[in-house]
Amino acid sequence: MAIALVQAAAALGQPFHLPTPNHAIFEAGKEAGYFTPTIGRTWPSGTFGCVRSEGWQMHEGIDIKCTQRDAKGEPIDPVSAAADGTIAYINAKAGLSNYGNYIVMQHQVDGLPVYTLYAHLRALASGLSVGQVKKSGEIIATMGRTSNTRQGISRERAHLHFEICLLANQNFSAWYKKKFVGQRNDHGQWNGQNLIGIDPWKLFLGQNEKKAKRQLFSLPQFIHNQPVLCRVLVKSPNFQWAKRHPNLVDSMKPQKTIAGYEISLDPNGVPITSTPRDASSFSDEEPFKLLHVDPKVYKQSLCRKLVFKKGQQWVLTAKGIKHLNLLAH
Repeated sequence: MAIALVQAAAALGQPFHLPTPNHAIFEAGKEAGYFTPTIGRTWPSGTFGCVRSEGWQMHEGIDIKCTQRDAKGEPIDPVSAAADGTIAYINAKAGLSNYGNYIVMQHQVDGLPVYTLYAHLRALASGLSVGQVKKSGEIIATMGRTSNTRQGISRERAHLHFEICLLANQNFSAWYKKKFVGQRNDHGQWNGQNLIGIDPWKLFLGQNEKKAKRQLFSLPQFIHNQPVLCRVLVKSPNFQWAKRHPNLVDSMKPQKTIAGYEISLDPNGVPITSTPRDASSFSDEEPFKLLHVDPKVYKQSLCRKLVFKKGQQWVLTAKGIKHLNLLAH
């Protein structure tokens, strides 16, 4: 019984596992052996965040270097499920996405619905189909360099683009059709715009740190601990994000009827905390009200462009309002 408890604790302490054989991420000073940089750049350009185009372009995942190649120099690293879960989506038509061939998996981790994305795949595992249950570490594909971008991905830069995400809107297809009249959406709710990334590198290191201290890793706590870019009032008692992510909602409820939520957004727009508010918090009919912006966090994460300082006043940008609409409806 004691051994079983220890094994269960270890599993809980590290719910996510590296999706390829490359483990250099855990070796201090070996980052260049793990992250694939963009052309002419160094390894940080292959990490998560505002690391592209001089800090003005968001990269919502990490680009993992291959460790094995065939006789032609093509990557052959196996790609495995990063956690127990279900195959939610497969795009096997590389020309339909910047991701090329990609897979999305759905997981339940510490009570949270979370998704992993595996992109630029060379080949899918034989017989792979939507709805299949896969165990952590089970092979689902082979690393590759598929994409529909003009410049493509060279053999030297072959890599796995890997994301850990939360789903912004469960009714994304209908929302997209209404907001972008006449524009194609080839991937339904698995469109990249509907997946909000959290930093896999930071998460993997956080897990290892907890494991070294014999402490359990908590995904909700990890998300709660991310830096806060801004706080916003959302006038919506049925704020759908809060309904789908109760583990990210402050348990303190107002004494009166809930009229909306005060949310804290991280630099990538993830509502890391949602606090219910009654009608006294809302003085006008505007659906969103910006309450506070942390200037230091803003300077470190300019690329998402959710907020902007207009003179002496911080305001939500059109992009920020669109993002809040996506979360709310």
